[in-house]
Amino acid sequence: MAEPFRLPPKGPVQAYQTFAVRSPSDRMVKAVCEQVGCPAWRQGWESVIDERTDLGKAQAAYIRGQSGRTFREQLRGDGFTVFRFESGQRCFAEHQTRPELYLVRDGDYRGNPTGRRRVHVRPGDWVEHMQEEFGRFQDDRERG
Repeated sequence: MAEPFRLPPKGPVQAYQTFAVRSPSDRMVKAVCEQVGCPAWRQGWESVIDERTDLGKAQAAYIRGQSGRTFREQLRGDGFTVFRFESGQRCFAEHQTRPELYLVRDGDYRGNPTGRRRVHVRPGDWVEHMQEEFGRFQDDRERG
């Protein structure tokens, strides 16, 4: 893989900070529908259940009594029950995603001279940290 194009740095490596988002390629974590952009969560969904079978009876009983989801129920003429779930609630799938690490370290591509490294727990904290640093950079730039 070729090295990316970089402008030559104007300052020493100690004058820089690197902000990065990384995802470990070998690990998956459970995720909620909203995190993975689940279409059922965004648009709602229907589950068509055949209550004439033991499995269908168990599924319908779970939906009605234990699922904790909001739905409308309609009995079709062919004996199937349609459960219509509104958007904005967790679907029945088990979603997974790769976790993201929100990193800040001293230095740039030439290295990290201090060895300092920070991992933010929340993406919002990482963004706020970056905005503060850019604000400081802008203030220094305006001062000359």
